[in-house]
Amino acid sequence: MKNFIKVERAKQNMTQAELAEKVKVARQTIIAIEAGRFVPSAMLAFKIAAVLNCKAHEVFELEDKDWL
Repeated sequence: MKNFIKVERAKQNMTQAELAEKVKVARQTIIAIEAGRFVPSAMLAFKIAAVLNCKAHEVFELEDKDWL
């Protein structure tokens, strides 16, 4: 799954630590999601999108390999 968290955070001048605090996860979780090493739960994806004032599909995008 591709994500645009880093881009959306930059638009709001928000650090990984600030986002992590707002969605109640460790900063390492945000780092792992941004790097594509961890796919968040639906609940966490919606929380991240809400904090970033976006819709989930604006922050997360399925790739072809996700359908396999």
